[in-house]
Amino acid sequence: MRNTARWAATLGLTAVTVCGSLTGPALAAPAAAPTSLYAPSAFVLTVGHGDSAATVDVARAVTLNCAPTPSGTHPAAARACAELRAAGGDLDLLAGPGGAVCTKQYDPVVVTVSGVWQGKRVAFERAFANECVKNAAVSSLFAF
Repeated sequence: MRNTARWAATLGLTAVTVCGSLTGPALAAPAAAPTSLYAPSAFVLTVGHGDSAATVDVARAVTLNCAPTPSGTHPAAARACAELRAAGGDLDLLAGPGGAVCTKQYDPVVVTVSGVWQGKRVAFERAFANECVKNAAVSSLFAF
C-alpha cells in the first residue's frame, strides 16, 4: 500500500508539473487587440500669409479627423472627409482651381496639411495667389 501511495503521489505531481506548464500560456492574457478597425486619418491644417510654410506665421489652424467618423475643429468636417475619400486622399486634386472669379491681387496664402491619411503619413503645402483663390479651390477642405 505504501508503494501504491508513493506511486500515486509521484504520478500526480508529475501530471501537475507537465500539465501545469502546458496550461500556463493558455491562461495568460491574450495579446492587446487593436482599438479600432479603421486606419487613422487625422490632420492639422494651417493657413498663413506668405510665400512658403517655412517663412509664414500661422494665422489659423484646424484639426480634422476622418476615421471612424468625421470630427475636429474644421467647420465642414463631414464634407471635407467625404471629398478626401472621393479623391483617394490626393490633396493635389482637391487644391485645384474652382470656378470662382477672383481679382489678380497678389497676396499669397499658404495652406499646410500634416497628419495621417488611412495610416500613411501626409505632408502637403500649397501657396495660393490670394485668399479668394484659396477659398475657390474645388474642395471645402481648404475653406476654414
